[in-house]
Amino acid sequence: MNRRNILIAGAAVLGVGAAGLGWHAARRGVFSSGTGPAYAAWRQWPPLTEEGAAGLVRAAVLAASPHNTQPWLFRISDSRIDLFADPARNLGTIDPFLREMYMGLGCALENLVLAARAAGYRTALTLLPAGPEAPHVATLELDGGNPDASPLFAAIPHRHTNRGAYDAARPVGQEVLKAMAALGLDLPDVAVLWFTSEQERGRIGELIVAATQAIIADSQQSADSARWLRMSWDKVQRHRDGITLDAAGVPPLIRGAAKMLPELSHEESDAAWLKATRETHVSTAMGYGLLVARRAHENAQRLQGGRLWQRMHLWAAGHALAVQPLNQMPERADREASLGAEPVYGAALRDLVGDPAWEALMPFRIGYPMREALPSPRRAVEDVLLKQTS
Repeated sequence: MNRRNILIAGAAVLGVGAAGLGWHAARRGVFSSGTGPAYAAWRQWPPLTEEGAAGLVRAAVLAASPHNTQPWLFRISDSRIDLFADPARNLGTIDPFLREMYMGLGCALENLVLAARAAGYRTALTLLPAGPEAPHVATLELDGGNPDASPLFAAIPHRHTNRGAYDAARPVGQEVLKAMAALGLDLPDVAVLWFTSEQERGRIGELIVAATQAIIADSQQSADSARWLRMSWDKVQRHRDGITLDAAGVPPLIRGAAKMLPELSHEESDAAWLKATRETHVSTAMGYGLLVARRAHENAQRLQGGRLWQRMHLWAAGHALAVQPLNQMPERADREASLGAEPVYGAALRDLVGDPAWEALMPFRIGYPMREALPSPRRAVEDVLLKQTS
């Protein structure tokens, strides 16, 4: 072969290689963040008036939930929506007393109420109509009224959990924290405590990292958490739930490279989570909040805590702020209680709360984001609707 033919052959090989690489990248979703059936719910906005109650459920399914488990089911009629817990979507030893599940249901309930008012309904809400432990979580009665679309409602399609780095040079002002706390004035059994000094942030950050290490060291908790990881494009589109690479908050180039590589092992995933917790979540937090309730073990107050969290998250989305739940401490505290073990993290949370009249529900971090958060997948409305009983 002469030099010209060698160059032509080499170019052909490179072309075939590039084409194969491009096909592989497309198949792994490198160029498709936020697209496909798993993300259709975010594009079906705003809910259409003619959809009635089904349109309100479109807003509800965009709510926050632990590990993006989306633990909700709905039954609808022309004048009523019933919300139910889906016990198949619990987190096992990560959430043994269903604290996080009921908070997630409270988030969906808040979106439902906001959407109902925006659509012109007057609402009457009943929590736990079948009792405190029954899966029937709430009933929302709908009646005619005037449309009242609040800024929180407008923020629903823009609310995403931001797991990336926050701007460490930009503090969050006290007036912002006061405004967020005031969102719960009509929910007297829940509140938020703020920790913003360097000493407080350092102390809470150390506890969060240590709790993360404890979860990883607990083989059952680690496995129950890993069950909700959706690291391949196929799993994202098939399950439409869970934690994804797109929503992990990593830079685009790293995210793309991760999608091209084989899925991480269980141990590698745990190591990556610990690294992100220590080097991103904790190190760039400009403050921590702690949601508290008067009786955090009661499902009604967990629902109220979820409603407050959803409001705060929506408010943050409307004011260019980022927030992220960091549930490791209460997850370990609940695990300790379920095993009858020494309450290391239970005691740490009580110490942080500092008032025996209140109990911890959920810690989170707050700050101004360095990059925009991407959406998480969502199940279709049709997949969460129960049939009406005769």
